[in-house]
Amino acid sequence: MCINISTASLINAPFEHFSITEAISLETQNQYLTWLEESAPWRLIETDFYEQYEFSLLEQKFSKPIDQLAAAETLDDLRQHVASLFNANLSDRVDVTAHKLVPGQTIRIHNDFIPGEETHRVLVQLNRDWTDDYGGQLMLFSGPEPDQISKIVPPKSGSIQGFAISPESHHAVSTVYGGERFTIVYSFFSDAGSTQKA
Repeated sequence: MCINISTASLINAPFEHFSITEAISLETQNQYLTWLEESAPWRLIETDFYEQYEFSLLEQKFSKPIDQLAAAETLDDLRQHVASLFNANLSDRVDVTAHKLVPGQTIRIHNDFIPGEETHRVLVQLNRDWTDDYGGQLMLFSGPEPDQISKIVPPKSGSIQGFAISPESHHAVSTVYGGERFTIVYSFFSDAGSTQKA
């Protein structure tokens, strides 16, 4: 399995999340990165709290090795692990998007919570030779204000993070100063016929 979170342990503060380092082999990272750098169909998206490049991995069939990221067995395995880890009832729906941040771009504090929409998210970090000077840190907050920062997670290439989305899941990405910061984002949704743990 190209994306494996079976070793993840749930952390409850500042909201339910996990983080795994060195979860993807260097060879696989390099294959994904080459495709993302040279062949991906990036589109610039601008909203009130971020500007980034992105595209859906479900819009069309992509070539190897990137097709592994949205393969049915990958999505089903991830969904089962996320459901088990967060004690959540999830539907079969899984969205997969690729994000790219370049120097000067940032994602301000937000929680992603929309009633009836996405309930859990998994982030796969990919980048080349990232250093702290490049910025792009994932930041978790205990509230909506900048001084409520609780945790900083470096976007180490090959690492995976995940969290439950709720009104309390405040997070942000600090300004990127160098390199290109790629993230594969898996979005999961509640099973409408069951009770979702927030």
